[in-house]
Amino acid sequence: MTQMSLSPRAWAELFLLGAIWGGVFLAARLALNEVGVLTAVAHRTVWAALVLWGVVLWLRLPVPRAPRLWGGFLVMGALNNLIPFTLLNWSQLHIESGLASIFNATTAVFGVLVAALFLRDERLTAQKLLGVSLGFAGVATAIGLDNLLRFDPRALAQWAALGATLSYALAGVWARKALTGLSPQVAAAGMVTCSAVIALPLAWVIDGPISFALAPITWAALGYYSVIATALAYLLYYRVLAMAGSGNLMLVTLLIPPFAIALGALVLDEALAPRAYGGFALLALGLLVLNGRLRLPRRTRR
Repeated sequence: MTQMSLSPRAWAELFLLGAIWGGVFLAARLALNEVGVLTAVAHRTVWAALVLWGVVLWLRLPVPRAPRLWGGFLVMGALNNLIPFTLLNWSQLHIESGLASIFNATTAVFGVLVAALFLRDERLTAQKLLGVSLGFAGVATAIGLDNLLRFDPRALAQWAALGATLSYALAGVWARKALTGLSPQVAAAGMVTCSAVIALPLAWVIDGPISFALAPITWAALGYYSVIATALAYLLYYRVLAMAGSGNLMLVTLLIPPFAIALGALVLDEALAPRAYGGFALLALGLLVLNGRLRLPRRTRR
């Protein structure tokens, strides 16, 4: 992971990205009051794709035509959008939006493990193993030891949220292997388009015909969910990545839960169990170790 110094502007845009993605959990939960899980995913990907292609055309970027690239977009769209969006949406029907955001922060933990398995230049060091161990201790604490082996909807929803983060981690490896050399705008537009192509028919078959006669609050939630928290957030993500580097960008996963928890409490009257906060503290400690801001002491040679 590339570590760079953070300028005040980079910090500001990192906080902005954290706030935008923190709000997506509230927006998703509000939308799910009226539309189905897959219908919400279809809305998110279709509208985001239209916005992103508008950006590509405005910037006059070349549109890829190679079948190999579109195959890469298809896999990336499934791993980075369709699967995690669906799992997180379903999980929020049974757990608090703030708790879902805490589990979402484990993306970096799974990312380290998946990268070590599939990428030769990503070795598991002692520093990374410590960070991963702390991260999983945080997850176990947030779920609760008594819930780890239960199979009620709430417990399954927590595992679904974790499954979403594993899918995000696999997407990161796939992007390294199949989508290098593309402009961020084109890569984002391609993968979201492929997600939409899959999500639309699935939503139609499973949730039923898509209705546009929705309440204003639902349209507002879907608009935020798709245009701001997907299309514009992807563009901001790559901008912050260029300014701050991948190591510092990991910090956004620590900024998302406080925003999501606060919005869930204010708007949805959610209250999380104390163990959720304890789990997030351990997870945050693990992410800081993975980020390199907290380091193991080096051995001195005698």
